[in-house]
Amino acid sequence: MEANTRRVALTAVAPVAWGANYFVTHAFLPADHPLYGAALRALPAGLVLLAWCRRRPHGAWWGRSAVLGLLNVSVFFVLVFAASQLLPTSVASTVMAVSPLVMMLAAWLLVAERPSSAHLAGAVVGLGGVSLMLLGGADGISVPGVLASAAAVLVSSFGHILAKRWNTGAGTATGTGTGAAEADGAGVLASTAWQLTAGGLLLLPVAVVVEGAPPPVSPSAFLAFCYVALVATALAFSVWFAGLRRLPAGTVGLIGLLNPVTGVLLGTVVAGEVLTGRQLGGLALVLVGVALGRPTAGTRPDRRLPTGTPAAPAAPHPGVRSGPGSGRST
Repeated sequence: MEANTRRVALTAVAPVAWGANYFVTHAFLPADHPLYGAALRALPAGLVLLAWCRRRPHGAWWGRSAVLGLLNVSVFFVLVFAASQLLPTSVASTVMAVSPLVMMLAAWLLVAERPSSAHLAGAVVGLGGVSLMLLGGADGISVPGVLASAAAVLVSSFGHILAKRWNTGAGTATGTGTGAAEADGAGVLASTAWQLTAGGLLLLPVAVVVEGAPPPVSPSAFLAFCYVALVATALAFSVWFAGLRRLPAGTVGLIGLLNPVTGVLLGTVVAGEVLTGRQLGGLALVLVGVALGRPTAGTRPDRRLPTGTPAAPAAPHPGVRSGPGSGRST
C-alpha cells in the first residue's frame, strides 16, 4: 500500500507540472511561434535526459522512438501550445481531463488492460466535474482551442499506451543499465530521452521552414522555457512514464485529472480568472474521481501480455543506476 501511494504521489508531479505549464505558456512564451515553442520545449529536455542516461536506441527502438516522438512530442506539444494560447488557462487544462476515458479505452485495445469498476466510476465522476467546470467558464472559449485540446487528448493517450505496450517486458530496468535491459526493452529515462530528442529533431526543421527565424527571447521568456523544458517536460514525462509502467493505466489516467485542477487554480489565483460556484463544484468532483481510482494494496493491472512478449523480471538488475524518474519513481 505504501509503495502504491508513493508511486501515485510521484506520478502526480507530472499533471501538476503540466497544469502550470498552460499558464507559463500563455503568459510568457511567444504566441505566434507554436512550432518553435514546441521544439524548444522538447529538444533541450531530451538532450538533458540523454546526457544523464547515456544510452542510445537499439534495435527496434530507433523506429519506435521516432513514432513515439512524433505522437507524444511533435504533434502533442504543438497542439498543447496552440490550446494554451487560444484558451484561458483553466479551460485549456480542463478539456484535457477527458483523457482518463480515452486512456482506458486505448489500454484495453493495445495492452488488454481492462478498466476496473473503480476506474470507470472515477472517470465518469471526473468527467462530470470537467463538464461543470467548462460550463461554469463559458466566456472566452475558442472552438479551435477546444479542438486543439481534444486532438491533444487523442494523440497523447494513444502514444502513451503505445509506449506502455512497447515497454512491456522491459521490467524495471532503468537509468544507464547496459546489458541488463532486454533487447526489446528500454528504461524509463532512456525511452523518454529518445522520444523527446526525436520529437524535437522532427520539429526543428519544420519550424525553420514554416516560421522562419527563431523568435526573440526576453529574460522572462528564457526562464519560462527553462521551466517548460526541464520541469514540465524532462521531469514530468520521466515520472509519468515511470508511473504508467508500474500502475494501471486507469489509475494513471485519473491522476492526470490533477492537470485541470492545477490549471484552474493557477488561472484563478495568478491570472485573475474568475472561478464560479459551478466550477468549484466541478473541481470537487474531479478530486473525488482521482480518489476513486487510487489503487489499493492488492491492485494489479488487469492485462494480458501480447503473445511472445517476455515477462517482466521480478527485480531490477543490480547494476542499474538510479536517477530522477527511475529509482525515485518506484
